[in-house]
Amino acid sequence: MNPFKLKFGIIGTNFITDKVIEGAHFDSRFELVAVYSRTQERADIFAQKHSIPHTFTSLEAMASSPLIDAVYIASPNAFHAPQSILFMNHGKHVLCEKPLASNAKEVRKMLEAAKANKVVLMEAMKPTLTPNFLAIRNNIKELGTIRRYFSCYCQYSSRYDSLKAGEVLNAFKPELSNGAVADIGIYTIYPMVVLFGRPKKVLATGLKLSTGVDGQGGINFEYEGMNATVMYSKIADSTLPTEIQGEEGTITADRINIIKNVELKYRNGNSKNISAPDAIHEYYYEVAEFISLVEQGKTESEINSHEHSLITIEIIDEIRKQLDVVYPADE
Repeated sequence: MNPFKLKFGIIGTNFITDKVIEGAHFDSRFELVAVYSRTQERADIFAQKHSIPHTFTSLEAMASSPLIDAVYIASPNAFHAPQSILFMNHGKHVLCEKPLASNAKEVRKMLEAAKANKVVLMEAMKPTLTPNFLAIRNNIKELGTIRRYFSCYCQYSSRYDSLKAGEVLNAFKPELSNGAVADIGIYTIYPMVVLFGRPKKVLATGLKLSTGVDGQGGINFEYEGMNATVMYSKIADSTLPTEIQGEEGTITADRINIIKNVELKYRNGNSKNISAPDAIHEYYYEVAEFISLVEQGKTESEINSHEHSLITIEIIDEIRKQLDVVYPADE
């Protein structure tokens, strides 16, 4: 009996794609067979770099090709929905980078396409599938009644220097559905949704840049019996951790985008390190989860589920509305 293999095509030839491919190779079921780029030259360069046998400069040709079973999409956010729907309509499974789309309207169309074509659609939100996030989920009951979730991800972008010099790069272009909340704020919000579901209220403050996208934000959420606060920025740095505070103790995670250390501190003064041994590449887990879903005949992840992705993008839509950040895709 031949071992299960899932043949992947790749859309997007950026540094994140390099990392995802690196992590994916730790799973023997992953087989990279094709790459798409708008130019043959770039496709050839990327194919040579990763020993990819086939190249495409037509999305339609790639989507209809029998060479691939699935596609990993890492194109700019504004293209996620149309590209995902194209491939799903050709029966291909889709692992799509976060955010899943520009807005909730697009995500709903993607979910409809996944259901109609009976294929897997999963958002590539990496932290929530790692052993250290599982350690948080498994130990959260130790905290008693939860009273607060706090998460911070602030990372000064080198592209912001270009913006200040008068050059607008993709990271700050509304026409590509970019900005701080879509790029890194989502890392603080998605885990909150996985742990606690949909908040009752959202109150956003932030800073809108000259291009029309947000540069940073501070968001307060109201839940039944608890509060949540997240901070994110692409124009300043922070070393603040993520905390889940309960009446009996607190769980602290060092960085929400790459969780390497998790501490559980009880109110009585005792503490323990609950970090999971994490010897595998940080991007391995999202690819392994996705391949397992296809292999097992499932249509969605229980953790990076359709519902969690939809709630998250609806929250981001509300944040953008309050910050007056509008994308062309919203029209």
